[in-house]
Amino acid sequence: MSELREVSGTTFERMKLTDVEFHWVDLSDARISHTGLSGVRMRGVELMNVDIDGELQNVVINGVDVAPLIEAELARRDPDYAKMRPTTADEFREAWEILERRWGETVERGRALDPGLLDERVDGEWSFIETLRHLVYATDAWVNRVYLGDPDPFNPLDRPFDTLRDLEWPHQIDVHPPLDDVLALRADRQATVRRVFAGLTDDDLAGQTKPVEGPGWPPADSYEVAEALWIVVNEEWHHRRYAERDLDVLASR
Repeated sequence: MSELREVSGTTFERMKLTDVEFHWVDLSDARISHTGLSGVRMRGVELMNVDIDGELQNVVINGVDVAPLIEAELARRDPDYAKMRPTTADEFREAWEILERRWGETVERGRALDPGLLDERVDGEWSFIETLRHLVYATDAWVNRVYLGDPDPFNPLDRPFDTLRDLEWPHQIDVHPPLDDVLALRADRQATVRRVFAGLTDDDLAGQTKPVEGPGWPPADSYEVAEALWIVVNEEWHHRRYAERDLDVLASR
């Protein structure tokens, strides 16, 4: 067997590695984030002391699809989680009421900390304030742009996601606005979603949006209403979970 090439400590960023093959590769202590792993096949691997956080579908380990098992356990731990896949207008309204209530609790936790900590990143993830800014962006993208048809709904404080698709974002990303400024903007967007969901009908959910116009994300196209609005619900739920996780770390400091 040939000798191992030593590239430990190297950062591989913004690379396309589709259809590559890894044989006799040591990935111990690797850190993988914002990475697509669809269609990956692993054989003869040693998977121990591994922490995985992401979207799981059709994840088969030793012949068992573990994704449904994980979903069931998450719902057992927190019954509200099962309500985050709404399919009717009433379920969307219920999900949003839960999200606003629980985010209110999370924001109060954040306010109890030293304000400087809310700009700190934990383990390379977005800071608390960056997370709130991203949720404003998600609402602008999927509710104001896609559902309501505003071709340019974005605010300079919006925080887009970190991918190539947003390299043309016209505003400065690395800004540090006060928490209250971000919360005021977020309250406006939450009120928009609340208003949209209040008037939502099951017939609306079964339809398509009008084609999106103007540059930006998501691309100019028509979208399923249920999918577009669910994306906002999903973003709100999971980013609150991340925020709570990181607040635990910040509070310990």
